[in-house]
Amino acid sequence: MDSFELNKIMGAVLGTCLFLLVTSFTAQALFSPKMPEKPGFEIAVKQDAGKEGGAAAAPSEPIEKLLQTASVEKGSAAAKKCGACHTFEKGGPNRVGPNLYGVVGEPKGQGHGGFNFSAAMKGKGGNWTFDDLNKFLTNPKGFIPGTAMGFAGIAKDSERADVIAYLNSLSEHPQPLPTASK
Repeated sequence: MDSFELNKIMGAVLGTCLFLLVTSFTAQALFSPKMPEKPGFEIAVKQDAGKEGGAAAAPSEPIEKLLQTASVEKGSAAAKKCGACHTFEKGGPNRVGPNLYGVVGEPKGQGHGGFNFSAAMKGKGGNWTFDDLNKFLTNPKGFIPGTAMGFAGIAKDSERADVIAYLNSLSEHPQPLPTASK
């Protein structure tokens, strides 16, 4: 092969590289991405407009009565949808939401290995009772306005009671289930 042929091959390779470089610069200039102000996606949650002060809707039956027939096994199955954001094992890691092992009876907005709770959750105060968990799982944004939890809630009373019974079982010392007063 003579040097003229080699020059033609090298010229073709160099020309192709130059063409790709110019095309890349042109594409970046024409199609520059617009960066969002705040990274991530906003989760749209249905808000109830007819409620005073953001209070949660009263459940149709008291949680004490619902817990008498609640099933830990059904609650474990129903809580799988919570597994996208939470873990349940003892000493488990925090994800988008905190680890939920031993949540029944513990203070709201504290603990869980450094999980950064929202200001609304920290400001709620008190401990997680069965009734508070029932109201929170019915409508998280209604019970604690401003919470970062983007879950719409569990509408079905029996499913919510099953999840609460399951959460109660996730503890070294589970709380005694309340008895129905009526």
